[in-house]
Amino acid sequence: MTNMITIIGLGAGDLNQLPLGIYKKLKQEKTCLVRTMDHPVIKELTAEGVEFISFDAVYEKHDGFEAVYEEISEMLLQKASTQPILYAVPGHPMVAEKTVQLLLEKGPERGITIQVEGGQSFLDALFQAVKIDPIEGFQLLDGTALHRDELQITQHMIIGQVYDMFTASEVKLTLMEKLPDDYNVYIVTAAGSTQEKVMKVPLYELDRQMELSNLTSVYVPPVKEDELQYREFSKLRQIIAKLRGPNGCPWDQKQTHESLKKYLIEEAYELIDAIDEQDDEAMIGELGDVLLQVMLHAQIGEDEGMFTVDDVVESISAKMIRRHPHVFGDIQVSGEEEVVVNWQKIKEEEKGEQAEEFVSLLADVEKSLPNLMRAEAYQKRAAKVGFDWDEATEAWQKVREEIEEVEAEIKHQTPNITHIQDELGDVFFALVNVARFYKIEPEEAVYRANQKFYRRFTYIEDRVRQDKKKFSDYTLAELDHFWNEAKKKGL
Repeated sequence: MTNMITIIGLGAGDLNQLPLGIYKKLKQEKTCLVRTMDHPVIKELTAEGVEFISFDAVYEKHDGFEAVYEEISEMLLQKASTQPILYAVPGHPMVAEKTVQLLLEKGPERGITIQVEGGQSFLDALFQAVKIDPIEGFQLLDGTALHRDELQITQHMIIGQVYDMFTASEVKLTLMEKLPDDYNVYIVTAAGSTQEKVMKVPLYELDRQMELSNLTSVYVPPVKEDELQYREFSKLRQIIAKLRGPNGCPWDQKQTHESLKKYLIEEAYELIDAIDEQDDEAMIGELGDVLLQVMLHAQIGEDEGMFTVDDVVESISAKMIRRHPHVFGDIQVSGEEEVVVNWQKIKEEEKGEQAEEFVSLLADVEKSLPNLMRAEAYQKRAAKVGFDWDEATEAWQKVREEIEEVEAEIKHQTPNITHIQDELGDVFFALVNVARFYKIEPEEAVYRANQKFYRRFTYIEDRVRQDKKKFSDYTLAELDHFWNEAKKKGL
């Protein structure tokens, strides 16, 4: 049959591993195209009169394997358009063979039949070489395209196509993102053949071995130690589930969404402290505490049969993709401002707001926000429809007016505390407006003021303690002098 490519596998080792049917086909055809000559069975078959034509020269033309495989598949398809082709690959055609996958994808589109026949996979021999049972769970990964997030360290991992030192180095660096530098791994070469070699090495030495070839794989044993699994999200999930479980912690067991609210706020502010201190180690700890709150809420949701952390992750992943069409789609944006406009537009479309059903612009501002943040959110919503000052000077004038109203209330012969409270609230609200014009977060500004007061007041305390006196021994002017000292020191 013309317009046909028959693909066969050369097995994982020597001639003894070659299936009888494949051996007969090679002897019958006499000539075979082969991806690479770097395979022990080829030398033996060549001695028996089988002619091989390889694509080894293609490897020299490209910097990456992807381009190599693309060109090989194209060359095969062109040849098959005029004559039937026998194409051989190492191992089994359906295991770790990108050229085969490309042919299966492209062949039918060009009217070329792709027929895949047998061959012994290197996996059987490798399982035997490292003495593992794959039913326990294993991953087969491509060493030329290994990514950290693919690694399941609690399973057996077999990393194929570790051809050379460069690939071995990339594999090593990727594994080190999950495993200790001295974690033992195994370099397996020519598994199942008479040249089989299994070498145990610490991970940091993986790319220092010179005997890497087309027949080399790396076996990574599953991680058993709990401490080495602490970086895994799945481990954190198990820990939280156990804390909330029947034999868990009494405190964690009794928590509810409502009881945890205050802790979430506290942890968020402690994270802000760490950020302001530019303390990376503290940030790690505080981010962990915030994540703990998320995980506890998710576990409560799972315990109640309402939702799981998977739903939480799915929700935010879907939202980020929907709201960033300029990243995950084909929308073009000119800058940050247009991104914000698009975000709000998409958000409104998601809500499915209908013209006949009135919904306030302020309705979606969370009422549980700290009030300075809530005031800012209200003002931003109103500004979107034009209810805003044109410039900062007008906002400052409003602050002055509100201060005058406070002063007027205070001057009353019998001041009304409720009225003073209302007028002071107006001053705070007007100041938030000013902050917004200068792109200053009011909550952040008050936080910085609190931190400044803390530093300066504790300086005053230190001075009082140094003099071995009490606060009552000083006049306000004297204490204020200490305050100014602290100020001069940059506290």
